[in-house]
Amino acid sequence: MNSDTAAKLLQINHEFYCQFGESFSATRQRLQPGVTKILGMIRRDESVLDLGCGNGLFLRELLRRGHHAALLGVDFSLPLLREAESTPEVDFWEMDLSALSSHNHQLANISGRWSVVTMFATLHHIPSREIRLDVLKVVRKLLKPGGKFYLSNWQFLNSEKLKSRIQPWSRVGLSDGDVDEGDFLLDWRSGGEGLRYAHQFSEEELLHLAEQTQMKVEASFLSDGENGKLGLYQIWS
Repeated sequence: MNSDTAAKLLQINHEFYCQFGESFSATRQRLQPGVTKILGMIRRDESVLDLGCGNGLFLRELLRRGHHAALLGVDFSLPLLREAESTPEVDFWEMDLSALSSHNHQLANISGRWSVVTMFATLHHIPSREIRLDVLKVVRKLLKPGGKFYLSNWQFLNSEKLKSRIQPWSRVGLSDGDVDEGDFLLDWRSGGEGLRYAHQFSEEELLHLAEQTQMKVEASFLSDGENGKLGLYQIWS
């Protein structure tokens, strides 16, 4: 994928989450079952950096459970961050994750690197292998020795309902040849009509990304949705 196409896909999602942030947040008022499962794996004394924190629900739940180490959430969507910041005990920063490398030292200075980094339903919105690798290399640098990276990625092709929302690339002036295999444009139908970009990852693809960033996939599981297969969760070390 060339840089112009990647920039266009990032802009599509930036506009979506700024325009529909409030209506999107209204659909995300409960943690997904897979996220709840991971909550039980995190100790109260582990520092946690949540990349793509959205409305902050995950970090608020950690706090509610008595977490007493550093908690930081970052996202680029101001409507989502405004809701997240209603939790004064947790820090939230506005940040473009596609340019995470430019914030590496700033993020590391909070806790001297992190015990846990999470990225739920976020990596699938970052286009191009090159940008994803850059983001994941920063994640590795931010982790303490022995730290864990918990991530989930949307498996929308496992749902006939979600597959019906796939739109032609011509709606945004692109063609199938401009994007990578696994890239899709999906519509949004709540609080107005919108479009967003997402990538459907396979376990093999994620394994290659982990290997290229010198991390190891320790576990994978499917969860979420009516069929229990709408989220692919992994634990990397």
